[in-house]
Amino acid sequence: MPITFLQMAQRVLSEVEQPLTASEIWQVAVTKGYDKLVDSKGKTPWATLGALIYVDVRDNPSTVFAPIGARPKRFILKSQLDRLGGRVQETPVASQIQKPEFLEKDLHPLMVYYGFYYLKAYLKTISHNRSDKKGFGEWVHPDIVGCYFPFRDWDSEVVEVSTIMGNTAVKLYSFELKRELTIANLREAFFQAVSNSSWANEGYLVVATIDTDDDFMNELKRLSTAFGIGIIQLDVDDPDSTEILLPARVKEVVDWDTVNKLSSINRDFREFLRRIRIDMTSREVRKELYDPVIDKDELIKSLTKKRASS
Repeated sequence: MPITFLQMAQRVLSEVEQPLTASEIWQVAVTKGYDKLVDSKGKTPWATLGALIYVDVRDNPSTVFAPIGARPKRFILKSQLDRLGGRVQETPVASQIQKPEFLEKDLHPLMVYYGFYYLKAYLKTISHNRSDKKGFGEWVHPDIVGCYFPFRDWDSEVVEVSTIMGNTAVKLYSFELKRELTIANLREAFFQAVSNSSWANEGYLVVATIDTDDDFMNELKRLSTAFGIGIIQLDVDDPDSTEILLPARVKEVVDWDTVNKLSSINRDFREFLRRIRIDMTSREVRKELYDPVIDKDELIKSLTKKRASS
C-alpha cells in the first residue's frame, strides 16, 4: 500500500527512536524497503523528504515532527520528545560507532599485511591519480589489487600439468577500502565495491570500523549474498585479528573486459598485470615490486602515532 514521504519518515523515526537528518531517514527507509512504498522519481529523494518535513514543522500546528539542533538539523517525533522529557541524545544512527581516526590511505598497509600472510597474495595500491582518462574511469578503480601465485605452494609437476591444461589457478583479488561502514554510507560504499571489484576472482569491501546493529548487519549480509562482494574488517590494534566477516563469492572466470578497461586507463594496474606475467613466466615473485609488507610491530607503532596526532 503506497504511503507518503511524511508517513515514511514517521514510520522510520518511530522504529529508530532517535533524531535523524532527512538523509539518514531516507537511508534507513532504503534498508527497510520503505522507499519502494513512496512515489519517488527524483534523483535526490532525501532532499525532497527534508523539504517536506521542514514545511510540515513550520506550517502544520499538528505536525508529529520536532526539529533538533541546527547543523545538521535532525528530526524526532514529538511523542518521543515528550516521553523523554525533552532530553534526547542528538547522536544520529551513523555516528553511534566510534569515529575513525585514520585516513583511508593509512589502512592500506594493514590490508597488505593481511593479504600477504592470510590470503597468500601480493598486493598493489592502485592510484586513481595515475589514470589517463579522467571521468571515464569513475567507479572502476579498486583501491588495492592482489594476486595469489599457486607455484608458491604447488610442486613443480603440478604447476606444469595445470598450465598445460589451461588451469593455472592464479587468483586475482580486488579490494575497496573504507574507514567506516554505517547506515549512512552503506549503499554508496557497497555498490562502489561492486563496480570496482566484481571483475576479480574475489572482490571485497574492506573497513576498519563497522556498525554492529542487527538490522544493519542483516542488510549487509543480504547485499553480500546478492552481489558476491565479501566484507573484511581490519583490526587496527592487532593486524592478526583482521577477519573476513562475509566471504566473497569466488568467480571462476575473471571479467577480462573490465580488466582491459582498467588497464587501458590506469598505469598502476597495467604495471600490476605486467608484473604478474613476468613473475608467472619466471616462477619467481619479486616481492619488492609490490606494496611493502610492513612488520606487525611497525604497523601498530605507525597507527598509534597517527591516532595520537589526530
